[in-house]
Amino acid sequence: MPSLIDAIRQGEEVILTEPGFPHAPPDWTKQTAVDLAGQERLTLGTDHWATIRALQEYYAKHQDGPLNTHELHDALDEKFHPKGGIRYLYGLFPGGPVAQGCRLAGLKAPAGTVDRGFGSVV
Repeated sequence: MPSLIDAIRQGEEVILTEPGFPHAPPDWTKQTAVDLAGQERLTLGTDHWATIRALQEYYAKHQDGPLNTHELHDALDEKFHPKGGIRYLYGLFPGGPVAQGCRLAGLKAPAGTVDRGFGSVV
């Protein structure tokens, strides 16, 4: 197996991912998520990271077709069911486990999960 340096020298495409986050977008890092979370007044714990990992994995598995927001919501609810499901995740992600979680995971939130006009005079 060639080394990373050999692969780069030979012009091969090299995709680096964060350890533990094999489905992360190529330009995403844990530090990026930590910095963004800090701006949003969140401290990322174990379940935040598990949610971010789950979102990245879901997106990777569904990259060839449109995302089903309801299905994604249900998948997160099921994954965290023993701890309280989606209600528990709203406690972790006050901006919404899908919308805010996707932002921290380096993913574009599905349509309909972010309503910028809610509560404002638009």
